[in-house]
Amino acid sequence: MATSKLKALWNHPAGPKTNFQKPPENISYLQQIAVTCTGMIWCRCSTVITPKNWNLFSVNVAMAATGIYQLTRKIKYDYGSKAETATENV
Repeated sequence: MATSKLKALWNHPAGPKTNFQKPPENISYLQQIAVTCTGMIWCRCSTVITPKNWNLFSVNVAMAATGIYQLTRKIKYDYGSKAETATENV
């Protein structure tokens, strides 16, 4: 029963994997930089406090990684399409 609910959540049109399927032309550099920096800052904060909050750390590692992944997709899209256009014009 739990497996079917998780599968339904995963495959839902507004589920967690929708963030990774967003077209690269719609990704905002500033928003993803903010997501990445926020994740990194809170990773640091979660290890400085006493007691160390490893749950907060792991969530923010995932958040920073997601921001980096999206920035990579955007950069590849922007600079990859420019390189293809330049080779087509030659």
